[in-house]
Amino acid sequence: MDTIFAQATAGGRAGVSVVRLSGPSAFEIAGSIAGTLPKSHRAGLREIKTLTGEVIDEALILPFAAPNSFTGEDVVEFQLHGSIAVVRSCLELLASFPDARLAEAGEFTRRALENERLDLAQVEGLADLIEAETEAQRKQAFRVLSGHLGDQVERWRRDLIRAAALLEATIDFADEDVPVDVTPEVDALLTGVMADLSSEIAGTKVAERIRNGFEVAIVGAPNAGKSTLLNALAGRDAAITSEIAGTTRDIIEVRMDLGGLPVTLLDTAGLRESDDVIEALGVDLAMTRATSADLRIFLASPGEALMLEPGVDDIVVRPKADLLGDDENAVSGKTGQGIDALVKRVQEYLAERSLDAGLATHERHRIAMERAAVNLETVRGILARGSEHYDIAAEELRSSIRTLETLVGRIDVENLLDEIFSSFCLGK
Repeated sequence: MDTIFAQATAGGRAGVSVVRLSGPSAFEIAGSIAGTLPKSHRAGLREIKTLTGEVIDEALILPFAAPNSFTGEDVVEFQLHGSIAVVRSCLELLASFPDARLAEAGEFTRRALENERLDLAQVEGLADLIEAETEAQRKQAFRVLSGHLGDQVERWRRDLIRAAALLEATIDFADEDVPVDVTPEVDALLTGVMADLSSEIAGTKVAERIRNGFEVAIVGAPNAGKSTLLNALAGRDAAITSEIAGTTRDIIEVRMDLGGLPVTLLDTAGLRESDDVIEALGVDLAMTRATSADLRIFLASPGEALMLEPGVDDIVVRPKADLLGDDENAVSGKTGQGIDALVKRVQEYLAERSLDAGLATHERHRIAMERAAVNLETVRGILARGSEHYDIAAEELRSSIRTLETLVGRIDVENLLDEIFSSFCLGK
């Protein structure tokens, strides 16, 4: 296996830049350019020299002996002064060794997966952590990176293996001291796993929203002040505002951090019947996006007829509070009246929704769990038909186990790896 290297920090000038080296020749190569290395997991200050003895930089060296490293291989990290020239010279020096090459995108993490330092769910958690923009995203990604989903899958797998073993023992050793009817214990194991799966499947949608962002649509009639409100919430002119009704035709999106949660605000076209073909298309699009949004903010006066009815959890406020005087349930994007109260209501609702988030955060997690749940429901139906069908039930159980193992990358995930690791930078 090749020894790989790459810059692990962002490119450009910085106070410190890190270059990572991993593989069977990592210690030998690092020793050639830095002299004696510190003990594993200890830092040491060394001069980095070319093979002709020219000093490139004075750096902090951190060696990590296998298997106790990020990749599970021998790893050396060079903490260099963050000069573009210094980093380039160091990379060129490492490339001069015949058994070293520049790492591909995500290759360090891929080796961690192959060496069982991370499971596939943890790899996805690491990718999400790198991309995290809000506190909620950071917490959720770190929870997955910490292996909580893998631990849960292992518990499910253990219970299902136990259930399958009971059925197979009854089949193979019917004449020996094995309980004749193992159905009650098997059913109890299946019930526990299915309850957990149901809970996790339900929480996947919220977890995906935390990862990708909640959508909050601002809805109302033309010229109700939707674009002005969006601009006030965004703190900039994100949408065109005009006294002419129907100015907004497309959906205008603004991504925000509200109380640590990622939120995309949608400024939709004014909802009204129109003979203008373009405006009618905008209204249809507004209806579609508003319906699918996680929360809607309606700008409407009491008793005003609306093309889209507010839901139980939707927020309805009177628009243009600056023209109404003292009204607690009114908002004005122009003066800021009611904005803080509105933001608080949105935050409280989304924070409550976030409490239902599960450990599984990706669509493929949900699909795998749903397939496993269907298999387990099939097993229960087979068990009800009697012990002569235990062999079929055991095979369905093994299918469920294999499906759950795809969650953490034990089997059948090669087609996913290139797509997953393509999102990583070279130093990861």
